[in-house]
Amino acid sequence: MKFHTKYVTFNTKRHREYVNITSEVEEALAESGVKEGFCLVSAMHITASVYVNDAEPGLIGDIDEWLGKLAPEGVDYRHHRTGETNGDAHLKNLLMHHQVIIPITDGALDLGPWQQVYYAEFDGQRRKRVIIKIMGE
Repeated sequence: MKFHTKYVTFNTKRHREYVNITSEVEEALAESGVKEGFCLVSAMHITASVYVNDAEPGLIGDIDEWLGKLAPEGVDYRHHRTGETNGDAHLKNLLMHHQVIIPITDGALDLGPWQQVYYAEFDGQRRKRVIIKIMGE
């Protein structure tokens, strides 16, 4: 069994941003030499997410709008009583989840025809990380 770990750092230009990281995950897989196994991709922050979906700009806009309705900015969240102002970002993380597991088959990410891996930032413009952990043979 082989294991390979890679960290990818982000410092987004916008407060909320959606970054296609499929190529970074594929690069980590190539470095690992794993042909059959699994790849875990996980946001290492509680105000960011990793998800798999279509790389279509309209859908990304729809996701952003949907999250804005479910966890709007500017609301007086209880979390803000701690001095923080990012309660909405924590809720958006819960809605989108913080990690995905992708099967590896024949040395490639076994994604569907339109699937891409995304990092979603909900409280950005500062340094944050994603871990890519590959396990297999």
